Amino acid sequence: MSRDALWEEIFSTRAWGRYPPEDLIRFCAQRFYARQPRSDVKLLEVGFGTGANLWYFAREGFGVHGLEGSEAGAAQARQRLDTELPGWNRGDADRLRVGDMCEPLPWADNHFDAVIDNDAVTCVDHDSACRVYAQMHRVARPGAWLYVRTPAAGTWGDGTGEAHGHNAWRCSEGPFAGTGIVRFASEADLSALFKPWNVLQIEQVSRTLENRSKVHAEWVIIARKAEA
Repeated sequence: MSRDALWEEIFSTRAWGRYPPEDLIRFCAQRFYARQPRSDVKLLEVGFGTGANLWYFAREGFGVHGLEGSEAGAAQARQRLDTELPGWNRGDADRLRVGDMCEPLPWADNHFDAVIDNDAVTCVDHDSACRVYAQMHRVARPGAWLYVRTPAAGTWGDGTGEAHGHNAWRCSEGPFAGTGIVRFASEADLSALFKPWNVLQIEQVSRTLENRSKVHAEWVIIARKAEA
């Protein structure tokens, strides 16, 4: 599920977002804008897609790293970074990697100041997602931060189409139709998903669609790894 071939087609044939969500920018600004030098702040995004978030963070001067399951998405991200921010990788050609998020993350323990999941881990089943967030905890430094944005149960598309395990669907309608398997987390799911982390904030962002007849809701989770 984490490397659905469908995403090669999606990233190869469709225009995709070029900017991060406002709440992710705010998350970074509140915690890291005062840090100097910013290049010493290491941020990891798991499932970075075409790289909009990493582009923004690199533009702000932070050290960015990422894992993406789609070759096409990763290629677009590298091209944009190389074109718009020459020298962004500071000699480390391995900052953006292609791989399966359900495998152990290819970084050492206690390495990053923040780890990010912006609607990526939703593509794997509940048990796999628990393991991914545990891996993100492993590679985070003591005191590091976690930002997660993930679809909430009840969002348009939840319960439609073909079922794929706990709260997961290949949706037949709504904004996730045609994007493969999507897991819609219930509030009861959150404690298991983020078990290794100290969850500090559980928020929800939503918007209406189809003249207010449908709702698109997402959890925004802010958590922290315990200090050593």
